[in-house]
Amino acid sequence: MENDSTVRRIKAGGTQQNASRANKGFQEQSGNNGCDDTKRKPDFGLYLLSEGILVVLIATFIALVWGLVHLSVQQLVIGKSTGGFSATKARGHLDHITSLGPRPVGSLENEVQTVNYLLGQIERIRAETAPGHHLITVDVQRPTGSFSIDFLGGFTSYYDKITNIAVKLEPKSGAKHFMLANCHFDTVANSPGASDDAVSCAVMLEVLRCLANLSTPLQHGVVFLFNGAEENVLQASHGFITQHPWASLIRAFINLEAAGVGGKEVVFQTGPENPWLVQAYVRAARHPFASVVGQEVFQSGIIPSDTDFRIYRDFGNIPGIDLAFIENGYIYHTKYDTPDRILTDSIQRAGDNILAVLKHLVMSEKLADSSEYRHGNMVFFDLLGVFMVAYPARVGTIINYMTAVVALFYLGKRCSLPSNGGGRYVRELAYATGVTIVSWFVTMLSVLIVALLVSLLGQSMFWYNHFYMSVILYGSAAVGKLILVHSLAKNLYYGSVRRLELGELFFDVNLLLWCCALVSLNQQGLCSAYVPLLMVAFPLAVKMMLTAEFRQRGASLKYSVLYLLGLALPYLHSAFLIWVVFEIFTPILGRSGTEIPPDVVLASLITLGSIFLFSYLLHLIYLAKSTKWILASLGSVFIVMLILVSCGMFFPYTANPASPRPKRVFVQHTTRTFHGLNGEVEGKDSGLWINSFDYTGMRYITPHVPEINDTVRIKCQEQLPFCGYPWFLPVKFLVKKNWYVPASDVSPKSPVVFQLVSKQETEWGTTKLSFEVKGPSHMSLYLKPHANTLLSSWSFGNGTPQFDLNGEYFIFYSHGLDAPAWNFWLEIQSTSPEHPSEAEEMILLAIASHYIFGEDHKTPELSDLLKRFPAWVFASSWVSTYDMYRF
Repeated sequence: MENDSTVRRIKAGGTQQNASRANKGFQEQSGNNGCDDTKRKPDFGLYLLSEGILVVLIATFIALVWGLVHLSVQQLVIGKSTGGFSATKARGHLDHITSLGPRPVGSLENEVQTVNYLLGQIERIRAETAPGHHLITVDVQRPTGSFSIDFLGGFTSYYDKITNIAVKLEPKSGAKHFMLANCHFDTVANSPGASDDAVSCAVMLEVLRCLANLSTPLQHGVVFLFNGAEENVLQASHGFITQHPWASLIRAFINLEAAGVGGKEVVFQTGPENPWLVQAYVRAARHPFASVVGQEVFQSGIIPSDTDFRIYRDFGNIPGIDLAFIENGYIYHTKYDTPDRILTDSIQRAGDNILAVLKHLVMSEKLADSSEYRHGNMVFFDLLGVFMVAYPARVGTIINYMTAVVALFYLGKRCSLPSNGGGRYVRELAYATGVTIVSWFVTMLSVLIVALLVSLLGQSMFWYNHFYMSVILYGSAAVGKLILVHSLAKNLYYGSVRRLELGELFFDVNLLLWCCALVSLNQQGLCSAYVPLLMVAFPLAVKMMLTAEFRQRGASLKYSVLYLLGLALPYLHSAFLIWVVFEIFTPILGRSGTEIPPDVVLASLITLGSIFLFSYLLHLIYLAKSTKWILASLGSVFIVMLILVSCGMFFPYTANPASPRPKRVFVQHTTRTFHGLNGEVEGKDSGLWINSFDYTGMRYITPHVPEINDTVRIKCQEQLPFCGYPWFLPVKFLVKKNWYVPASDVSPKSPVVFQLVSKQETEWGTTKLSFEVKGPSHMSLYLKPHANTLLSSWSFGNGTPQFDLNGEYFIFYSHGLDAPAWNFWLEIQSTSPEHPSEAEEMILLAIASHYIFGEDHKTPELSDLLKRFPAWVFASSWVSTYDMYRF
């Protein structure tokens, strides 16, 4: 009890001798780490933070960190451009291409007008640079091919006479090794596609001009591929890399893509392996923005998207760098993707980076023999876009384990103190770790209950147009619950332990947990282990440097400020990663289908972010005298916010031109025809088939269009191929809520013509069916073999049917101009011991035709319905037919 009386004397203004004795007493108890079995009253004296100071410190810290992150996001270009790239010229190309309107495959806008413009500009560049050191060769390719891809569950793609414009730039002396730069100029239906991907093609035209004008000859060459069929699930890139004669010259590639509109272009995947590509980006990029975390998240398949990167990697076996614009994904693939939303600085930074990286690579000796530098991965990330950090993964593994060893040595040293004999410290550390993990689960469960409640109240996606409202609701619930659990533990379970010792103990707990995460990710071979590395190394270093200050003065203002400053760098980078996560995933939740509750996903992400950021801040929470006003404030904010949300104060969508947040709806005016075994029509109907691509369904549309209600909501007809409806892509597992409003028949001027050309029995016991189809540029083929048969072979891909989707197969078809009829065959084998009779059904086959442009694109009924939709709805619409046959 001597130490308690000493502290009281210090409070009363005791002598320096008394202060010295107090410090000595505290140092002894710090070594004990709160593990002494002797009951002691907690010390609320000199060494503890007041609640007000704690709030100010943490609020200021978080505000500064988040402010710096936003400042970094807004800072598109650092310094002046000196590479010769002109954003003004690139913008001219962008404006012209987008002025042509939507450019789906097969349309005149895509196959003729855009192609003619690109060829004209390339010819101008060739004429301008003819006296120089470089030679430009142009080839227009119109390939036909087929392949299978495990995207959206897996399906097969077939293309016929689509368009590629390949431009080869090389020194006049010739080149044997080439880089590939890839963009695409086609778009989805109903979108001008400024960011996806016209701006990339505009940037590539200007980069071509800059490289061709270099006064020093390039050491290697560049093939610029302007591909005209990426939105048809990567068809044009497959046609180039598998069929073009220049493909064998390609050693590496850069792919320019978009998952948003404008902002910064991020390197979100590289490789496979080939660390020299990352090193080239690190050395050359003027405005770096890259993270290996994004690469590993994207390649995990969590994000429902894919790029030409996959085709070049899987079918060309070449490494590359994938870049994409990610900001403002709310208007990605909509009519709002216009050139005025792309800042000139955004074009400038993309051009500066692409030009510098390409120039570096084509001047590099590594390109000539890239296989020599193939093996190994890189850990890479940027710090707020100012500079890059990159090092080999094998070096990272060593650094990670060394850091983990140092952290464990630090914890082991505390455990070995004489006052912690008998394993007392280990027990207390284990108990505190249990408290922390329980707090995570209780917090997550509590916030998920709130998210489910919001969904059941019919207010799901209230945050879509008010993102920070979700942070206030779910964030206050998460932070409040975390603090509540630890406050209860502090006052009930640890009531006899000094607060200073608890602060030390829970710092050690979080250090141990981050150390476990570091070792775990390292053992899995994930380069993202650098994140827990930062969260171990910097807090441990700052804690060791502040040990003397803490022992002498406890949780003083100076100690607390220095402690937070030591956390600044890992927290800055972590906050930046959290911003990227929300920038990507929040818009995706608006197009993720009707089956995934988006509030549950968003609430989970906010909770994980809160747990992540509050890990080392709990050290200060335990050093506070009280948290009751913090809890009261967070509770009040949460209750008020929940009431506002429950009352429907926040509408999810807006058509505000400055910041649109549209609801995505797909509408097809379709006619369905069902044929029997003998070809006779067994049934026929027509209607307006409506798909909502978010969780709210038609809830907000029904008041505007009353006939779209639950009485016309349909269920999947499982016995029919793909539910008996004309799916454009195989996404029925994502969009199970659909509406079908009866309407008149559609009569396209160019109707689909489908016929069985031949049926024959093969020597190996199968039945071969050959077909011919003539129809629009986009069609979908659905196959559903009978229960007693299997699809043994077909004319697509490598000949082996792939991606059986619960007994069904999906083939996506598209063609450019002047394509012949589509001919294909199937071989069907009976699994029954008896040979099937002629009258026995073997397979259901359906063909859907999609008229996404041209004179058959709309009908009066479809146009009338679209006019009745509110302004905040973006409806992608077209005419289609669905014809099913039995064979």
